Amino acid sequence: MTTYRDLTGHGIPTRTAAALVGLPRAPATRTPRTRIARPVSVPANRLDVLERARILAVVNSARFVELPPIQIYAQLLDEGVYLASISTIYRVLAENQQVKERRRLDRHPARAIPELVATAPGQVYTWDITKLPGPIKGKYFDAYVMIDIYSRYIVGVKVHPAESAVLAAEMMMETFSIHGTPQVVHADRGTSMTSKTVATLLSDLEVTKSHSRPRVSNDNPYSEAWFKTLKFAPVFPERFGSLGDARRFMDTFVEGYNHSHRHTGIGLNTPADVHYGLAAGKAAERAATLAAARARNPERFSTSCDPQILATPDAAWINKPAAQEEEPKLAA
Repeated sequence: MTTYRDLTGHGIPTRTAAALVGLPRAPATRTPRTRIARPVSVPANRLDVLERARILAVVNSARFVELPPIQIYAQLLDEGVYLASISTIYRVLAENQQVKERRRLDRHPARAIPELVATAPGQVYTWDITKLPGPIKGKYFDAYVMIDIYSRYIVGVKVHPAESAVLAAEMMMETFSIHGTPQVVHADRGTSMTSKTVATLLSDLEVTKSHSRPRVSNDNPYSEAWFKTLKFAPVFPERFGSLGDARRFMDTFVEGYNHSHRHTGIGLNTPADVHYGLAAGKAAERAATLAAARARNPERFSTSCDPQILATPDAAWINKPAAQEEEPKLAA
């Protein structure tokens, strides 16, 4: 550009000067602009270094190190503490290269859309049996687990040396005597589930029995999902030393799941809170905590509404009909 200006300064036509220096004439004749450095504005809702360090320290503490951010957020919120939004916690972890699944993973194909509907606890129970590894290879114990699909509450759990229709019926009778008789009991097509003993019991109690379609395991998604939660938990052992060990472990795990685990499908409430009608009071307490946090730092909230993930759904489905206008049915 300096050579071009020298040539034009000595009277050389711009077209000729541009050809001599090998530049297009239009950009060569433009007056260069001086760029002015503008100060970089810091967003008002940006966390400072100390706040980010506090978030990282909390999620990596002994209490929360094995929990995902969504569980940490819910537990602290229930204690009246607002640390940060779920997405902010994930961003802080990502900045420190700590975003990863904290449980062992297993990949499954897409689940089928859930056929039964429950609009309150005690309407639809689903149950299944899973194997627990015994003390030696090839030895297993059978865990019978019954779940209320609306509240996700484990209403019944028994561990026996083997699978038996009689034992399944006994578990149902005990469960119904404690939590009430449901309208529907759903299960897959295992031998105990389709046995005459269980069918007769449900018929005598006027309970509608429902079964998964053949070779479609995802027709029983609540049981299958809970078994994954159980077996991929960090505390789940490689083997159980005895039947007594397996029973004690299951009792402890179910107690913690029912009363401590915040479930994403029920507004990050515990199954016990929903099952026993405590979720509404919990929602009011959470709303007050969020309102106080919003008042302190309004610039950090994009909306005045509480996060949608905290809303408890109106119904739980197994194979929800495609047409929303269809009259919901309690039995398939």
